[in-house]
Amino acid sequence: MQKSFREISQFWCDAKRPIVKHSTMCAYRLTLQTHLLPCFGEMTVITENEVQQFVIDKCFSGLAKKTVRDIVAVLKSIIKYGGKHKMFPFENWDIEYPTDTEVYRLPTLTLNHQRVLMVHLMTTPTPQNIGILLALCTGMRIGEICAMKWEDVDFKQKIITVKHTVGRVYNCELKSTEKIDSSPKTKNSYREIPISKQLLKAMRIVKKLSSSPYVVGTSGQSKEPRSYRDYFARLLKRLNIPPIVFHGLRHTFATRCIESQCDYKTVSVILGHSNVATTLNLYVHPNINQKKRCIERMHNSLGIAEPLE
Repeated sequence: MQKSFREISQFWCDAKRPIVKHSTMCAYRLTLQTHLLPCFGEMTVITENEVQQFVIDKCFSGLAKKTVRDIVAVLKSIIKYGGKHKMFPFENWDIEYPTDTEVYRLPTLTLNHQRVLMVHLMTTPTPQNIGILLALCTGMRIGEICAMKWEDVDFKQKIITVKHTVGRVYNCELKSTEKIDSSPKTKNSYREIPISKQLLKAMRIVKKLSSSPYVVGTSGQSKEPRSYRDYFARLLKRLNIPPIVFHGLRHTFATRCIESQCDYKTVSVILGHSNVATTLNLYVHPNINQKKRCIERMHNSLGIAEPLE
C-alpha cells in the first residue's frame, strides 16, 4: 500500500534507530523536521524535478553545498527504503548542484598568530589552555579533546589514543539539546597520535595540577564543547588575535603539516579522515611558487637545451 513520505520517514527512523548512534539518529530527525517534512511530508510521489528545485532553493538560501548534499542523502535513503518495501515509488534521481563561484578559504591562523598563541599556551599550561594546544599540535576535533581522559595518554610511549567524543545534539522528541558522550565519529576516528616534545612538556605540567580524570578542565565530568569554544574566543581576544572558530585549529594543524611537506596519507590518518581524498580536497592547494617549480621540473626532465638569447 502506497504511503506518504511522512509515514515512510517514520518507518525508516524506526528501522535505523537500533543500528545507528543516538547522536546520528538525532541528526536524522532534525534534518527531517527542519528541511524534508515541510517540503515533501504529504507527497506520495517525489519527482527528480521536485528534488532538483529543492536543492536549488536550499543552496540559494545560504546553506553550504555539503549540507544540502547531506540532506538529499537522507531523502534518498528514505525513498530507497520505501521502494524496497513497496510503499513508495523509488526513482534514482540525477541531481545537479550549483557551481561554486567563490573560492572558499578554510579558517586558519596565520603563522605569526599561531606562534603568538602557542607561546602563550606553552608558557602558561593550565587545565583550560591544554585543550587549545592539543588542537594545534594534533588536529583533534573539539569533541575528542573535551572527552579525552588521562588514561588515554601514554606518557612513556608519547602517544594519545583517540577513542571518545562528546557533543551536544538537538533531540526532536525532547525538544531540547542534550550532551552525549560516545565513541568517535567513524572507525577511522579511532586513532593513535604521537605527542610532540612541546606538547608533552605542557601535558606533564597539567597532569600534576589536575585532579580530574579528564585532560581539559577541573571537573569530574567531560568539558562542555560549547563553553570551551567561548573560552577559546575570549583568549584570542585577550591576545589580540583575529577571531577564528575552534575547528580552525584543526585546519591550521593540517595546513602546517602539508606546508611542511608531510606525506598526505600520514596527515589523513592523524586527522582521522576516512580516506586520503578528503585530506587532498581540503588542504592540498598548491600556491604559485609550487606551480612554478612543477613546471620547471617537467621542462628539465625533457632534457632540451635552453634557446639562445
